[in-house]
Amino acid sequence: MNHTTTAAGSAGTVPGRAGRLAYVPAQASVRTAPRNGGIIPMSLRSVHFVMPGGVDDPSAPSGGNAYDRRIGLDLPGFGWRVRPLAVAGTWPRPDETARAELARALRRLPDGAVVLLDGLVACGVPEIVVPEAERLRMVVLVHLPLGDETGLDPAVAADLDARERAVLRAVPAVVATSDWAVRRLVSHHGLAPERVHVAAPGADIAPLAPGTDGVSRLLCVAAVTPRKGQHRLVEALAAVTDLPWSCVCVGGLGHDPAYVDRLRAMIRDHGLEDRLELAGPASGTDLDARYATADLMVLTSYAETYGMAVTEALARGIPVLATDVGGLPEAVGRAPDGGVPGILVRPEDPGALAAELRGWFGEADVRRRLKSAARNRRAALNGWASTAQSLAGVLRRLPSEPRRAA
Repeated sequence: MNHTTTAAGSAGTVPGRAGRLAYVPAQASVRTAPRNGGIIPMSLRSVHFVMPGGVDDPSAPSGGNAYDRRIGLDLPGFGWRVRPLAVAGTWPRPDETARAELARALRRLPDGAVVLLDGLVACGVPEIVVPEAERLRMVVLVHLPLGDETGLDPAVAADLDARERAVLRAVPAVVATSDWAVRRLVSHHGLAPERVHVAAPGADIAPLAPGTDGVSRLLCVAAVTPRKGQHRLVEALAAVTDLPWSCVCVGGLGHDPAYVDRLRAMIRDHGLEDRLELAGPASGTDLDARYATADLMVLTSYAETYGMAVTEALARGIPVLATDVGGLPEAVGRAPDGGVPGILVRPEDPGALAAELRGWFGEADVRRRLKSAARNRRAALNGWASTAQSLAGVLRRLPSEPRRAA
């Protein structure tokens, strides 16, 4: 990707982006499910929600887990009783015990049951899921295409990619978390566009973050993994040690211990131990406290289908500096008045990140405009009810009979 550093905006208005996304066919957003006027139906239809085990584990927070939990809470307001089925395992490459448990869980469901499956669980095991699609009415929720995970052996990525394609082609409906991800799945897996829908993550509006001094406290909220690219953040910060920044990286440290060790060594080699903290996971009031001290959110991912940490920051009026990948431009978005609440930089370019940090510290007008846009974007963010409404619409439009009966 060779386009220049840009402020975030829609794919149709940012110079250079149209060419980069030309391989992805355009598709209308599906966000117009009929409203129920806020009335909770007396009789709810049931959806069985298959999720990875540990979805409620506070020591391993993730955007996918948070999304699944909120959907479970909010779908009843739109006519669906959620019956959770959490299956433990090292998804998407489970052992035999996990595979057998998933097979048993699906086999127990009655013919014609509506089943929502987290793609992390479903997409790696087509030999289990595809036969059940003959008798169950399935929807697969894709948080991240399996082959897009950073650092996979090419053979493993290709195998996961093929498995995911088999699953997604077998089910009547697929849900992704951004317009970009919808286009990506349609193009990459050759899916019928009318079967792939968007249900973007919502955001809970929080009190405005007071910050620290308005400029110097940087916050990165992401699991410490190669896909989140924290090593690029370290490289950028090492190039601006003359600036008075401090940075806290909040996120799980257990996903890739070798990468965490590499990151700690980089921090030590650059002499940043007193300024850059790997704080581990946080949730609830602990995470709220981290956001409250932040002046600028930074995210250096290689791949994101959306970027819930971005909207969590914007929900507190915190501007964002992030890499221009996947669905992150959608998450950053624009304020109703057109103001841009963040800056997107070229991926694989710590120098561009460092340059934008110098602009943030050195140009008071830049900070003022970004903060104003972030506060205005905050007021316009969609809540989680919008997410649940979109997903409920997909469930409601499923065929009345599974494939075998049809």
